[in-house]
Amino acid sequence: MISAMTTLRKLVMTTSMVVVLGAAVLSPATAGTPDLKTYFASDFSDQAYQKKVHQKVGLAWKRPDQPPKPGSKSVVIVTILRDGSLLESRLHMKSGSDAWDASAVEAVKKAAPLEPLPKSYPRTSVEVHFHFEYN
Repeated sequence: MISAMTTLRKLVMTTSMVVVLGAAVLSPATAGTPDLKTYFASDFSDQAYQKKVHQKVGLAWKRPDQPPKPGSKSVVIVTILRDGSLLESRLHMKSGSDAWDASAVEAVKKAAPLEPLPKSYPRTSVEVHFHFEYN
């Protein structure tokens, strides 16, 4: 299992969206934007699988009514087993908002089980870090 952040590769995908209605932006300029970033172990190169996992967790993420302070993030670390089940899921970093942290953990749990790991991946599991950010 690979656990050092320096050995993780950033999957450049986000779930951020700004909704514009006419000329008015629906969120105030000072408000933050929710964003999900997903980091797989550096030896895991199947980008199609990474995208599917990212999307599944992103769709399961129900953000709370009250977000944390801008610049905050929750980090959930999971170990995905070969069959797509989760060996473990833990809150590694708190955002300062219990509701935000709970929504991050719940998103990962709701997304499980994930698809089985690709046959081409030689290991029995892969570690993934999910960063639930509010910027």
